[in-house]
Amino acid sequence: MFTIDAHLDLSMNALEWNRDLTLPLSEINERERGLSDKPDRARATVSLPELRKGNIGLVVATQIARYVAPDNALPGWHSPEQAWAQTQGQLAWYKVMEDCGEMIQINDLPGLEKHLALWKEDSPEIKRPVGYILSLEGADSIVSVDYLQHAYDNGLRAVGPAHYGPGRYAQGTDATGKLRTGGYELLAEMERLNIILDATHLCDESFWDALDHFNGHIWASHNNCRKLVNHNRQFSDEQIKELIKRGAVIGAALDAWMMVPNWQRGISTPKEMNCNLEVMINHIDHICQLAGNALHVGIGSDLDGAFGTEQCPYDLESIADLDKIPGLFQKRGYTEKDVENLMHGNWIRFLCKAWA
Repeated sequence: MFTIDAHLDLSMNALEWNRDLTLPLSEINERERGLSDKPDRARATVSLPELRKGNIGLVVATQIARYVAPDNALPGWHSPEQAWAQTQGQLAWYKVMEDCGEMIQINDLPGLEKHLALWKEDSPEIKRPVGYILSLEGADSIVSVDYLQHAYDNGLRAVGPAHYGPGRYAQGTDATGKLRTGGYELLAEMERLNIILDATHLCDESFWDALDHFNGHIWASHNNCRKLVNHNRQFSDEQIKELIKRGAVIGAALDAWMMVPNWQRGISTPKEMNCNLEVMINHIDHICQLAGNALHVGIGSDLDGAFGTEQCPYDLESIADLDKIPGLFQKRGYTEKDVENLMHGNWIRFLCKAWA
């Protein structure tokens, strides 16, 4: 089934992990064998050939670069200007992938419709480009709000104001507090440009503050349920209900620590924690029960988000294994239409409304 994945860090993997994502997954992992500088070396699950193999023809692909103040122990850049430059390097990689015919940027409704039509064609001999919608995970690299217009002109269509820790515009995972002064200006400019607000990673106070000050389109590209894993990275039922009320779609993430409680990084294993794709369905089903329908759920796997098979469902070796999800969802009593909405329909409907 045609699938949309609403969160992949492709450019980060290409430039910071030094992965040639045009290669088969086996070659990427073989080249990394013996390396230990990243926790997921030789355990990658994402490449462009694997996306095609899984019929994952459209993704939301990120730019990401954190600014860190002198008292911030998180990894990141020491100035917003450096962070901006990092995101421009990431943009350059996406552009090169376009030049090679590997990817194509989707940034408006005609482009979306054309791309979907291409992937519906029954032409196995054609190497289809993977479509990508450009998103910014954490807004620290926006040097000033004026830069947002430049980013939009380069195709940026979604922004998550915060990532981990305190941010320049908002507070993220494990931080506390409302938006910073510039955050309100950022939201106003996003609304003017019709940029989607990605609520993922906003801490509770910043989440509610952002929704109080933003009247545009909102989604949560990769977020699970606090009811099932009690951590501030997940959404509470109250937050999920508000997102549903605002017409959002919430993408289920496949990072094991977000899927099962009591995960210990570097110690726990997916098998011993019974972390499989059924657990992902638990989170999706919980959102559906709160909504009373299956119109607000999707996939935002985050499968290349600095983890690999050591920290994802044990029944997934490649992102192409997302094709196991329809059967698991149907086993819960969901209809074929519900499955289609989960795999692609809800994201498409959201985009058609946002970009109309």
